[in-house]
Amino acid sequence: MRIPVPAPRSLAGQLFAMQAVLIAVVVAGYALFTYVSDRSQAEQAAGRQATSVARTVADSPSVREAIRTVAPSARLQPYALAVVRDTDVDFVTIMDPRGIRWTHPDPDQIGLVFQGHTAPALRGRTFTETYTGTLGPSVRAVTPIRDGERIVGLVSAGIRVEEISQRAQGQLTALLAVAAGALGLGAIGTYVINARLRRHTHGMNATELSHMHDYHQAALHAVREGLLMLDGQYRVALINDGGRELLGVDQEEDVVGRSVARLDLPAPLTGALLASEPRVDEVHLTADRVLVVNTSPVTGGQQHGSVVTLRDVTELQSLMGELDSERGFTQALRSQAHEAANRLHTVVSLIELGRAEEAVDFATAELELAQALTDQVVAAVSEPVLAALLLGKTAQANERGVELVVSPDSRMDDGLLPDTLPARDLVTILGNLIDNAVDAAQGGVRPRVTVTALTEDGSELILRVADTGPGVDPDHTEAVFQRGFSTKPSGPGGRGLGLALVRQATSRHGGALSVTSADEGGAVFEARLPLKDAAVAKSPGGVI
Repeated sequence: MRIPVPAPRSLAGQLFAMQAVLIAVVVAGYALFTYVSDRSQAEQAAGRQATSVARTVADSPSVREAIRTVAPSARLQPYALAVVRDTDVDFVTIMDPRGIRWTHPDPDQIGLVFQGHTAPALRGRTFTETYTGTLGPSVRAVTPIRDGERIVGLVSAGIRVEEISQRAQGQLTALLAVAAGALGLGAIGTYVINARLRRHTHGMNATELSHMHDYHQAALHAVREGLLMLDGQYRVALINDGGRELLGVDQEEDVVGRSVARLDLPAPLTGALLASEPRVDEVHLTADRVLVVNTSPVTGGQQHGSVVTLRDVTELQSLMGELDSERGFTQALRSQAHEAANRLHTVVSLIELGRAEEAVDFATAELELAQALTDQVVAAVSEPVLAALLLGKTAQANERGVELVVSPDSRMDDGLLPDTLPARDLVTILGNLIDNAVDAAQGGVRPRVTVTALTEDGSELILRVADTGPGVDPDHTEAVFQRGFSTKPSGPGGRGLGLALVRQATSRHGGALSVTSADEGGAVFEARLPLKDAAVAKSPGGVI
């Protein structure tokens, strides 16, 4: 038979039990201490009361006169009983110096020897003691009766211990009632506090909370995506390793508690993190990354902060750019194949009509035109990736009714680029600049895009793209490079990212990007990229 094992109590339950026991122990300890203290004070008060009564009786002239008579008890017994009745003591015993009683609450005890100590009183001193006599334990005071310098008798007044205990018990009853009220209030307060704690801990015990913390830490460091949690004042409450890497924050730097505005992030990204409304799949650029940002506010009656997730799509964005280029090349090839089929049909038709010489001339002219374009591009830019890019972009521009020409001053030999400046980044820079220029020039009169690539003083690579479009407003020369800026309507994939990627790639290699107005109208975008000394040494001259 399996013995059921009780489940561990929740953390809130454990705290409630501990606090309830603590309150009970404190109240019980205080009650015991107060009872002992009150009993001691009651005994002291009883001693003082008995002393006062005994001295009053001893100083009474009528008592001294009665002692001088032949039968002192006849006058002293009624007097002693009256004092007991009026002073709230249990007995007043008047005796001769030998301790023979003249008075007693029990008349049968008159004439018998007083039970207790009398020696200090016979020496003239008043004293108190706790002694068990004929009436039981009592706190009593004994004082001498003087007639001049001579001690003629003794007086003892006392209060029974039972009476003192009853007084202390009355105080204890009131104390216990107050203590019970305090315990009840403490239990109610503890229950309310622990009920709130139970809601916050979801009823989990300490072991479950510890495991949850371990899982939290493991998941936090295992997730490659960036995770950032902000409090209600937009300060960093939590950041994982992925978030530090994507935001460019030093892994050793303590940023918890720091405002988002002090993380030195790009202004658009900082604005997105500080926004109160949620952001869904927003693309933002840092110095060297393309990030997809999602923010979700954490609310519970009032805003408590937000949760931010970051995904690195730098490689994906680069692949999408290459895919767009390949798609453009494919469309251009399809168009060229269509044109080639038309021309081939024309040649075949001329041959069938018996005009062989005209067919040869037509075919030769088409071949020479295509070869001249290829020779022009390859002669200017022999670097294979960029040459293929320019040929593809030329075909694309032609399909869109835009003439794309390579400046005669351009020359880029194969093997010139250093390893620190990969061809992919040049494709990103030049490809986006050409696409932007073709968009601007399309629809104008004699639309043209001119591409120039050269070096200045053998240390800097210059990529310049000019168009015949409407140009760029001087007030927008800086904003045009920010993500999301565009003068054209947004398409399905959004606009305003191409020039931002150009700036990112240029800045990553320590270059500069600018835009000016062309002499004949339109805009001129120029990217300047520094070349390593080893790379410049490969070039035979200053122009590439």
